[in-house]
Amino acid sequence: MGAYDTRPGGPPEIAHQGSGDGYISYEEFGRRFLEYAASPERIAGAFGQLTGTAFDFGPIGMGPGRLAKVSAQVQLGEPRVRRHVEEAISFELVIPLDVDLLLDLAVDRHRFHVEGTIHLHLTVRTAAPLRVLIDIAEPRPGDVHVNVASATRRGQLLRILASVDHEIRRFVARYISTEIRRPHIAAARDIDVARRLDDAWKL
Repeated sequence: MGAYDTRPGGPPEIAHQGSGDGYISYEEFGRRFLEYAASPERIAGAFGQLTGTAFDFGPIGMGPGRLAKVSAQVQLGEPRVRRHVEEAISFELVIPLDVDLLLDLAVDRHRFHVEGTIHLHLTVRTAAPLRVLIDIAEPRPGDVHVNVASATRRGQLLRILASVDHEIRRFVARYISTEIRRPHIAAARDIDVARRLDDAWKL
């Protein structure tokens, strides 16, 4: 079986070994096609549309009697992609988070800066009649990792009492779930190979 190069920007190059025609099996062709179609560059490009996205949440009531009001401004960074090529081709997509958070107690206010990441898990699937699908596991609060810093010890205590960390994880997971279902991202996750071949052969 010939070795091949999966460098970005072009199709795999066959290193001819054995047969002068460089023939490979249908199975090997299918595997190479999937690895090429679902390259890290394509995945990063599809989800790169989230890069730089900013959104707000709150104010929402939290803590005893919901007297504490929490609001935040959230900024998404450029996603990082790691591909795992095993029996199934899968990806881990890591999106950086940068959050400015305000905890308002009416008589006192505390500001926090939140840095973290959200981890998305993707798997390449094949479907009839001839489609390549990028399946995304629904993000959960546990997929959001945050590190909240406060300048005061009291601020740290208030953050814990108000469950700010959990609320951030829950909200961000819900936001990302909504975004990945939007048409432009959904379209990038569904590669209709048969239609594209038909379009390519039209005169």
